[in-house]
Formats: sequence, structure tokens, C-alpha cells
Amino acid sequence: MSDSADVAARHTAVLTGAAEDPGGATEALGQVFDAGAREFDRLTPTVWGPAGQSLAFQLRLRPGDTVLDVCCGAGASAIPAAAAVGPTGLVHAVDVADDLLELGRVTASDRALRNIDFVRADATRWEPPSDVPLGRYDVLSCSYGIFFLPHPNMATARLLRLLRPVSRVGVTVWRRGALEDVTGAYFEAVARHVPDASRPIRPSALADLDTPDALRAWLSRFGAASVEVNELSNLIPLSPEFAWDLVLGSALRAPLMSLTDDVVEAVRLEYLALLTERDVEVVDAGTLVATAVVVR
Repeated sequence: MSDSADVAARHTAVLTGAAEDPGGATEALGQVFDAGAREFDRLTPTVWGPAGQSLAFQLRLRPGDTVLDVCCGAGASAIPAAAAVGPTGLVHAVDVADDLLELGRVTASDRALRNIDFVRADATRWEPPSDVPLGRYDVLSCSYGIFFLPHPNMATARLLRLLRPVSRVGVTVWRRGALEDVTGAYFEAVARHVPDASRPIRPSALADLDTPDALRAWLSRFGAASVEVNELSNLIPLSPEFAWDLVLGSALRAPLMSLTDDVVEAVRLEYLALLTERDVEVVDAGTLVATAVVVR
């Protein structure tokens, strides 16, 4: 496995043994993100928000569209989608993290968006409710989440069956090299303080979807046409506070969940020291934004 794939695997696998217990892993993933809801929210303006907005624009949403946004978090892509489809449209935003969903509800309420529902549900088991015309969506959207689905290729194929015969799909994923400096330092710090943290973990089946060509090829497997992949450059100045928020507000928090406060603090100090030692002053949050038309 390449270094970049290893970083992606560590970031997206979250828990060892996920393949053996996908239901348990999904529940644990929700707990990880709920625990980090405060930090997740602080990351939204610089990390989740730009990608979500870009995805909503690239999907070319129209008034009246029905949208299914899976792994929606606090609504980084679902909320701009709701604004784009307007009062005659509908957005169902699905996630397993209660606290993130509540953040999304508050934001939608503040913006007077009444056409979006935030629902706690397992996306792999989602069925369109009765308010979806003919029981099929016009658009499937997923920002930074497709790699969290158990058996992601099977899950994606199932989600696409919830779409109309001619529909649109859009995803965002980290581009090759994104987050590499910070995640490398973080996992090194974890391994120094938690001896078994360096054991092999099962990589995500989508760990290598970090180049435009790979992402195009993957979408094409599902019958997608007119695939458009754009690169979102996002270089964020690194402060100690932001560096630690990036850990606590993302799946990177998972290895810390069972540790005592003093060990977590030791990891934090080691991590920040490594970033300083290596002169890491900018976080590369570069992202691939991919959309396509699906004809069935």
C-alpha cells in the first residue's frame, strides 16, 4: 500500500474489525462524531463547508429537485442543496451522528429552510419516505462520506437504485496527499503512547479513489456518464488549535475514545511537537469534487 493510501486507510477505516461487524462499526462511528461535534462545527467554515458548497453547485441542482444526502454530518452539502432546490424541492439528510444532525437542524432553522429533513438513519438501509414523488430521488449527494459506508461498493449500488431513471450523483473525497502531514504526525504520536495502535488495520475499499482518473473509473462502474471531476484547492494555515480540532472533529478521534485524559493529553502534546519539528504550517485539505449523470 502506498503512503497516501495508508493515510487514507487510517483516516477512513476508523475501527479494526469493521468488516466483521458493520452494524457495530456504524454505531461506533456515530459515537465518534457525536463526541467531536463541537470541534466538527468549528471546522465547518474552513473544511467541510467549502467542499459541500462546491458539490451542491457542481450538481447543477434545479428548483423542485429531490435530493438524498447521505453521511450528511451537519449539512455542509445538504443545506446549500436545500437552498438550491427551493420550496418546491426536498432534501433528506441522513447520518448516524445525532449531535451533528442537531447542528444541521439549527442551521437550517436559522436560514428558514423548511424543505430539508435531518434524519438519524443507516444510509445502507434507507428507503424513500412517502413525501418523495414516485419513491425516487433526482440526486444522490455524499460529501466526505462514501468511504465510511460498510461494503461501500455494494452500498453505493443500492443507493443508486433509489434514484430516478435519469438522475445525478455527486461525491467529494480527499485528493492524493491531502492531510498527509497532519495525519502522519498524529498516528506517529498515537503509536508512541498506545503500543497496539500501530497494528495493521483493514483499509477502506475506496482508499485509492484519490485521483481524478480513479474517481472517474469508479463512478463509471455504476453506469455513470458525463463524469466531471474538479479539484478544490484548500490550503489552511495551521495553528495548534486547528490541528487538534482536526483530530477531535473527524474520524481521527476514534483511537482516542478509550484512552484516559492524561494519555490523550500526552498524544496531543507529542502530535503538536511533531508538527512544529517538521515545520508543518499549512494543512492541505485538497478535495476532488465529482459529479455524474446516471441513466438506468
